[in-house]
Amino acid sequence: MDQHPAAGLTVAAGQAACAALDVAANTATAVDLLHRAADQGARLLVLPELWLTGYELPDIAADPDGRTIAPDDPRLDPLAAACADTGTAVVVGAPTRAPDSGELRISALVIDGSGQRVARYDKQHVTPRERANGFTSGAGGCTLDVDGWRLGLGICWDLGFPEHARAAALDGCHGYLVGAMLGRGSGARERAVRLPARALDNTSYMLLANHSGPSGPYLGCGGSAGWNPDGTLQSDAGEADPGIAVAFLDPDALAAARAEEPVLVDPSLRAATGPRLHTTLR
Repeated sequence: MDQHPAAGLTVAAGQAACAALDVAANTATAVDLLHRAADQGARLLVLPELWLTGYELPDIAADPDGRTIAPDDPRLDPLAAACADTGTAVVVGAPTRAPDSGELRISALVIDGSGQRVARYDKQHVTPRERANGFTSGAGGCTLDVDGWRLGLGICWDLGFPEHARAAALDGCHGYLVGAMLGRGSGARERAVRLPARALDNTSYMLLANHSGPSGPYLGCGGSAGWNPDGTLQSDAGEADPGIAVAFLDPDALAAARAEEPVLVDPSLRAATGPRLHTTLR
């Protein structure tokens, strides 16, 4: 927890209208958002939960072979090419299947700045609606190393469990990146409370990429944003469509926040969210 990166890092969260079950259209939008993020100096772009299909759970469950997306899926080729072209990595939400059991998962796929598909994180806290549609929980967390910054991944309801973000902090993470489907009403209230709370709890930067329009049974509230490690809001995409929230991760600000509010370390929480995948991004 005492080691801090040597230089700053710019990251971004993207939001835009999502086309139901149209992977090609959503990939094209992701490419556009990636270029927007790269133009603003972002080294990494995060996109919302189930971005590539939308939150269309019954349709995905009815045709898992056709609707789920493997990391090597050729439909991701345009996005991988854009990553290689810009040098900007992406974390994008997608429905997947577990390699061993074939179970349905809600995942974040990671493509690095060279266009390589390097990691996959499976949502660890699935909702009752998701379970009812056949989706199951992932077994472990995921930490990305980007230019010396350690960044933990979360997906939507993971936010509701403080130990999930804390497990990332205990793994040495300096930030926590979340793709979500937070709807208007209760979702907007959750956004306003949980993201700054997770930032303040763990003196970590927080980044939220949220849906900004209709997706499945929900209407996303937008508000993709970045929070500082003292819980204050740094950037907010509001209701922009498309929109980008760009956040600068400052090692001096991080060190100052942690000197003032040191994270309380409870090693027992390491076991609460299972083992972690560690991936270094180019």
